[in-house]
Amino acid sequence: MDKSQKRKKDKKKDKKSKKKKLTQEQPVLDKSDGEDEVQYGTKAVEDVLNEAIEDKGRPWTVSVALPGSILDNAQSLPLRTYLAGQIARALVVFNVDEVIVFDESGYDAVESTEGTFQGIGRKGNANVQLARILQYLECPQYLRKNFFPKHPDLQYAGVLNPLDCPHHMRAEAPSSYREGVVLKKQIAVGKGSYVDVGKTKEVQIDKQLQPGLRVTVRMNEGAETSEFKHCKVVPPSEPRTNAGLYWGYSVRLASSLGSVFTSCPYKDGYDLTIGTSEKGENVDDVELPEFRHLLVVFGGLKGLENSLEADEKLEVPEPSLLFDQYLNTCPNQGSGTIRTEEAILVTMSILRPKILQAIS
Repeated sequence: MDKSQKRKKDKKKDKKSKKKKLTQEQPVLDKSDGEDEVQYGTKAVEDVLNEAIEDKGRPWTVSVALPGSILDNAQSLPLRTYLAGQIARALVVFNVDEVIVFDESGYDAVESTEGTFQGIGRKGNANVQLARILQYLECPQYLRKNFFPKHPDLQYAGVLNPLDCPHHMRAEAPSSYREGVVLKKQIAVGKGSYVDVGKTKEVQIDKQLQPGLRVTVRMNEGAETSEFKHCKVVPPSEPRTNAGLYWGYSVRLASSLGSVFTSCPYKDGYDLTIGTSEKGENVDDVELPEFRHLLVVFGGLKGLENSLEADEKLEVPEPSLLFDQYLNTCPNQGSGTIRTEEAILVTMSILRPKILQAIS
């Protein structure tokens, strides 16, 4: 081989090594959709996840309450389902931790998605249907077959867009936490239980629990290699409080507007409550005080005034008296009406910087 051929061969090797190095260590710019989107390789993804785990936790929460009657504004069953999906997407985009679906009809309300199906459409229970679809979407895909058997409320689940939350992960994705279901698989007494966490093999947890129970599992180093043992069951809030990860939302059904407040799952209740209405104070003139548990309440087709009127136990003349702040989050609106799914996006967008400022 002469010198010129040798130089050409060395140049090719250099190009290959540089290209390989670029692929492994640097983000690749993808402009296929007209926008600059950075796509990272596996190593970079692991680094991002590790940084999130090492970051401090998030002690504060955001809850959103809305009436299930908003589904009655949809003209068909597929549109009702799609509307529920739009609401779910809005909730996760803004890291909402709890969603409360309340009844504003004034009739006997249901506070569970369990029980016999009573039909959908205007004759059915929109509150239960909305809650069930929200629960379905929040559940990781690999667990849905365990918790959501075939049901008329989910007949058109195919039109729903995925939420793509941090806990909706693929089998090979690295993570310190995973959602799972306790399996009915024999194990020695005192050795805990087996849990399906969406990986190629079930993991072994430290507690013996009832089969069929959904649990949050803290993985260990062995669980990411060949050993799937010695994992721990933790509260669902731990990924948020310890690692600062958004871990989806919980769904609660309330029999009335008043029950939104009285059945609060937090020990000291909501320490900051916000009602939304075009009759409220201009949001641009308001700053939020420091809080631990924030509640934002949206009205239905006729506003919070109608929700208050339907609740006979609330003895207040107007809804503004129920809240710490009663805000108009879209002053000078160009349309005579703002739909609830639109109001959620508008309100949470404008409240986001105020929330971050209040908790900083």
